[in-house]
Amino acid sequence: MSEKDMTNDASPPVRLGLLLIPGFALMGYAALVEAFRAANTLSGRVLYEWVHVSPDGQPVEATNGARILADARVGDRIACQMLFVFAGGDPRHFHDPATYGWLRQLARGRCAIAGVSGGPYIMARAGLLTGRRATIHWEHRPLFVEEFPDVALEHGLYVIDGPVITCAGGTAGLDLALALIARDQGDDLAARVGEWFIRTTPRDAAGPQRLSPAERHGTTNHIVLHALARIEAALDQPISREAIAQDCGRSLRQMERLFHEHLGQSMAETALALRLDSAAHRLRTTDAPITQIALDCGFVSAAHFSRRVRQRFGVPPSALRKG
Repeated sequence: MSEKDMTNDASPPVRLGLLLIPGFALMGYAALVEAFRAANTLSGRVLYEWVHVSPDGQPVEATNGARILADARVGDRIACQMLFVFAGGDPRHFHDPATYGWLRQLARGRCAIAGVSGGPYIMARAGLLTGRRATIHWEHRPLFVEEFPDVALEHGLYVIDGPVITCAGGTAGLDLALALIARDQGDDLAARVGEWFIRTTPRDAAGPQRLSPAERHGTTNHIVLHALARIEAALDQPISREAIAQDCGRSLRQMERLFHEHLGQSMAETALALRLDSAAHRLRTTDAPITQIALDCGFVSAAHFSRRVRQRFGVPPSALRKG
């Protein structure tokens, strides 16, 4: 059955606004929109309809180069019950007071606002997340926490805090869409949509965005995992091996033996690798100055950082930035 043939003899459809910020992440967008489309198809009715919005009314390019046409521009009157804000890349570099003002206006008019992937960054800049619970894609978390300390940031897939909704993006967009469909249309339709997209095991909103530390590091030793957590929590100001050993209730010699046994390298080598991996990720996903990234990841100078990057990756930091 095509969408043209669907009858709509019950309640009017839920109207959604889809605000696309240049460089938005296509995966999070598709996961949400496709779920609402599937709800229409499987129900045989138009339960949801949507309008695409861009800051200037022009087509918007995603991070993968795909371009989506806009039906409206920021500032236009659009009657919607919920507006999704899709962003990606490095959302810190989007500065548009008109967009922020428009979001605040919609929120005052009792339109629910939902940020996806980097979208919560735009919402926070508009002042919509102050004092609220929220989440954001894990790669944006460190800088988000630094800029918006008044937001109660959580680690989950999505957070629904009244009319303010945030989502980590990626496949978590499907989890959020199914939760909204279940709320609006019932659990049965949400389950059918999930099955259509081969999602047979529901994920809780507070579920983790990343693999567990044990899975990421390939060890279940609780002492080593505790030490790794301490290292990862202080990449910008590295903690001494002695302090970590003391915190774990072990001698430095015992800790080094455990690291070699379970990770195949010393504590210092492990900590350096984690700092370099974090720096490489920031180089690829942000345009922050190389010197700033070096300092943020605990290196004493750009020259020291550059030497270490070359040793680990075989190329200078500038080459990592170019991909």
